[in-house]
Amino acid sequence: MGTALEAGFWGLVGGSALLLGATVAYVAQLPQRLIAAIMAIGSGVLISAVAFDLMDEAYQRGGFDSTSAGFLGGAVAYTLANVVVSRAGAKHRKRSGSNAAESQAPADSGSGLAIAIGALLDGIPESVVIGVSLLQGTGVSLVTVAAVFLSNVPEGLSSAAGMKKAGHGPAYVFGVWGGIALLSGIAALVGNVCLAGASPDVIAGTTAVAAGAILAMLVDTMIPEATEETHEYSGLITVGGFLLAFILSKLGV
Repeated sequence: MGTALEAGFWGLVGGSALLLGATVAYVAQLPQRLIAAIMAIGSGVLISAVAFDLMDEAYQRGGFDSTSAGFLGGAVAYTLANVVVSRAGAKHRKRSGSNAAESQAPADSGSGLAIAIGALLDGIPESVVIGVSLLQGTGVSLVTVAAVFLSNVPEGLSSAAGMKKAGHGPAYVFGVWGGIALLSGIAALVGNVCLAGASPDVIAGTTAVAAGAILAMLVDTMIPEATEETHEYSGLITVGGFLLAFILSKLGV
């Protein structure tokens, strides 16, 4: 049970970035380019995690069949769910500045809920990965936790700004994001408990599903929004994040 609780703790750490972003939206206004740069770094770190941690681990455990099926299945599942929440008002849930607030009219009370559901959609695969990573007995991957954290900060910031403009008070906003952060921790814990003792093919497929969903999320939301603000520097910043995560992964962090 100790490992499961540890998984829940690290899942909660990753999800807590949503609360951090929401807090920033209420007490300060960071430059959009800075938030977009953080998003670009997070994109690079997540790409590295998908390539060198998740997919490689899935292949080592289950081979091409389980890994390929899970990877494509995760991407398809995420894409279909993302279409639904995007059409409900969460298309720009990872935007970091004024465009985020402008994308939600005050009368659009449903868009805040859609954004919250979208954040949960983004976070569940990441949290499950954190939980599954502890099954190896080598401790949590801090690279993965850092990538999840960096990807959640702009989402919490942008959505809180939109909810505030829609007329919701602090209790509502922080209640929503606190709940999602808690669910992220629960998802990591449940993933660890449910997959403890599972066959290598099942673990490989689950890991690959999360990898496919994360990569689809990156291309659909994070990378376009990072590029919109950092423009010609987004590629370089993303490469920097990728290289940092690659080095840390090889050092066993």
